[in-house]
Order: sequence, then C-alpha cells, then structure tokens
Amino acid sequence: MRIALATSSYAPYVGGVEEHVRNVAGILRRRGHDVVVWTIDREGRFGVRDVDGIEVWDLPAPLPTRTVRAMPGLAVRMPRAALLWRRAFRAHRPDVIHVHCFGPNGTYARVLAAHTRTPLVVTAHGETLADDDGLFSRSRFAIRSLIRGLAQAAAVTGCSQVVLDDLVARFGLAAGRGRVVVNGIDLDEPIGAPPPGVGGRYVAAVGRVQRLKGFDLLVEAFARAALPEDVRLVIGGGGPQLSALREQADRLGVGDRVVLPGWLDRAGVGGVRRGAFIGVVPSRSEPFGIAALEVWRAGSALIATTRGGPPEFVEDGVDGILVDPEDVDALASALRDLTEDPGRASSIGAAGARRVREFTWDRTVAAYESVYGEVAGAQADTADSDIT
Repeated sequence: MRIALATSSYAPYVGGVEEHVRNVAGILRRRGHDVVVWTIDREGRFGVRDVDGIEVWDLPAPLPTRTVRAMPGLAVRMPRAALLWRRAFRAHRPDVIHVHCFGPNGTYARVLAAHTRTPLVVTAHGETLADDDGLFSRSRFAIRSLIRGLAQAAAVTGCSQVVLDDLVARFGLAAGRGRVVVNGIDLDEPIGAPPPGVGGRYVAAVGRVQRLKGFDLLVEAFARAALPEDVRLVIGGGGPQLSALREQADRLGVGDRVVLPGWLDRAGVGGVRRGAFIGVVPSRSEPFGIAALEVWRAGSALIATTRGGPPEFVEDGVDGILVDPEDVDALASALRDLTEDPGRASSIGAAGARRVREFTWDRTVAAYESVYGEVAGAQADTADSDIT
C-alpha cells in the first residue's frame, strides 16, 4: 500500500511521537509498503529530505489566528501551504493518510483527504491530555478541527484507553468507535554510555522537563525519602523547567545528589536507564508511557504514575509499582521501600524485562496494517457501489 504518515513532528526532533512514527515508518517500509512522511516545519519552511531511506516532506501549516497583525500574512501563507500539501499528495497519491498527534498537521491532512477522497486514519498520542499549553482547552479552532477530523476519519486509534475516553468525553468520538494500538520499543536499540557525572547507585527519570512530567514531584519525593547518601537522582532531558528543578533541589538540600545532565540522544537515554536501579515515570498526565517500557527494557524496578496509561499495562506490585505522584509521601515511600529491599527491586525489574518483550514495534505496525486493510477495503466497496 501507499501510506502517508502525517505527523506533528519528526526527526531530528526527539520525543514519543517522533520515535513512534519513525519506527512505524521503517517497519512499514521493510514490509514492502510505499511510505512517505509529511511533517510540520517549525519555521514554516518547505523541503524534502531523506531519513532512514524514507522521503520526508517538511511542510508549512499556518492556521487562523486572532492576532490582527498576522492576518495579512496568513492570507498569503495559507494558500501557499495548501498548494504544497497538494503537491505532496500528487507526488505519492497515498491509499491512506494516517495522522499522528492531531495539530496543524491534522487540519491540513483532513482537508486534503476530503478533497482527494482518500481514507483518513487518526491516531491520538495524548495530545489532548499531555498539553502544557492547553491548546485543546483554549483554542476553539483546534477543538473544531479535531472534532471534524474524528468525524471524517475512517478509523481512529489511540495509544491507550484513557486517550480514547478523552476523545469520547470532549471531542465527539462515538463510544466504542476507537481502538487501542499500544506503543512499542526497540529491544535492540544501541545503548550508549551514560553522560559525565552519571554513575554509582541512582534513581533515574527521563523526559522533557515540563510540568506535566512531574519531575518536580519526584525531586520533592526524593528529598522526603531520606535515602542513603550514596543514592542519587538523575533526571535526563531538556525543557522549560530545568532551571527551576536545579533551584528546587538546592532549596530542599539535595542539590549535590540531583544530577541534571540536560538533553540526551537516544543512546544516552539508554545509557542512563541501564545504570539505574529504579526508574520512575512521575507524570501528572501520561497518555501511555514509552518511558515505562524503557525502564523495563533496562531491567530496572519501575515506579509509574497512576494518572493515565500505565495502569492499563503495568501490574502493580509485580512488574512495577503504581503511585499517584501528586501524593508525594506515597512516592517517597515507594522509593524508600525499593531501596531498602533490593531483592524486591530485582524481582520487579526482572518481571518488567520479561513483559517488555510483548511491546514490539512489529506488533504496533501489524495493528496498523489491519486498520489500513479495513479502511482501504471499505473505500473500494464504496467505489464499487458508486459505479453500480
């Protein structure tokens, strides 16, 4: 099949959506599909490049704004962007357009799909839940576009039931219409060395340093847990709250035991994970939790949030400990218990290492292939009906 993956972001940027789409694209290509990636250029520029042997179109996607001064520019930029999206379509004429993480990419893709009568698949990655900017709470245009996209889509998937439930509750998705397609992980991904200053016995968390990820809650819990002096906390990643975390750790008297190495590449993430004896996912909202799979792959004991997707696949007390991170005392207690009972930590880590084998990208892609076959078949049936 010819498949266009219209994603909100792509390599060289890093994150859950970028990793998901990049792995899916590669496996679809290896399975014989003709795959193209359409992504949003953050500077509004246009270009075509090659990533892993797959053609990637960087496309502008300007949207209406209430700013009066921006209106004249939009009158020029939006028609140009629409023409470039049409050009991308004509270059590949996909059988299916698959939107990942609905944003400006979703708006342009759904309009293009409607005009070309191409089946549209929408996959939600939790963009309506893990949204520090509150786009889907404050922007009426974004809300309306998502509602229209879900209504138009031949199929809707989400990375967890929590994500689909939110689409039903707030954005008009019919109950029972969406299906869960879980994230995966590359079990053979190269693991690099941890960054300088990371070593010894430590607890680790990795991700974009923003409020929703709950790293401030983890720093607070680490300070309250009063762990042995040789135990440190490593939080890997860049983001807007990095300086605030440094100040918080100093204020709580653990600044010399909290290591913030900043942005990490994929190999660096693996290196930090592998060296930790506990891995924590303390998010205030976590649509699925690829980070939890990373902890499992490393064989570390997992402590994961109850707020979002992890309770759907983590068995509390067996392959992980589930804690509401807003209950900082409970999070501190979980850290202390696993530190004081290394046998239990080892057992939980080993159980996670076994479970992670179920979460392969091949499994994710097989689920998407089933969706593509259904929507393409429905399109063919409609075409036959029209001819009749």
